[in-house]
Amino acid sequence: MSNKIKIDIISDVVCPWCIIGYGNLKKAITELALEDKVEIEWQPFELNPNMPLEGEELSAHSARKYGSTPESSAKFRTEMTAHGKTVDFDFNFFEGMKIVNTRDAHILLEYAKSQGKQTALKLRLFSAFFTEKKDVSDREILAQELAVVGLNVEEAMAKLQSNQAIETLIDQESYWQKLGVSSVPTVVFNGKSALAGAQPVEAFIQILVEQLKNT
Repeated sequence: MSNKIKIDIISDVVCPWCIIGYGNLKKAITELALEDKVEIEWQPFELNPNMPLEGEELSAHSARKYGSTPESSAKFRTEMTAHGKTVDFDFNFFEGMKIVNTRDAHILLEYAKSQGKQTALKLRLFSAFFTEKKDVSDREILAQELAVVGLNVEEAMAKLQSNQAIETLIDQESYWQKLGVSSVPTVVFNGKSALAGAQPVEAFIQILVEQLKNT
């Protein structure tokens, strides 16, 4: 794998900008015909690690955390929906939508990585949450999504009872935070160069070309 460009994407499954950023990255990879020359790994970042099990209504959450008004929140949803269409992703915001705890999702994504299906599960969870109005903190929902991508549901769900799996997740989050990652998405190339935020396709093309020169 040493001849490939290693791309770490630090993100959360309830982060709308994360799917936009990934969509732009994929466009850049396709434009440069690098599909077989990159290795993508998703890294955990919990936007709301202390979110209670019942979650928090999105508008109330935005007001509390970001000081959003109902008007600015509605504008954001409209703009996000438009951004989504540029990367063929459907945002389906709805009244009463909740931001939820994502710790279980991240533990399962680590398991999926060991099975070679991490990106498949990540994209499935993005769609489940933003498009299909599903609660991705609900373990029944998570089990269903695991099955959709062909993972061993029983084996995967057992990880949620594992103290070691939880400790691994916390260690991973701490590792990236100590390197200065404080917002998502953050995309790191070969462990050195990083782009924060949902960068445009052109920015990803530029950094990928630079990485190719050093590969």
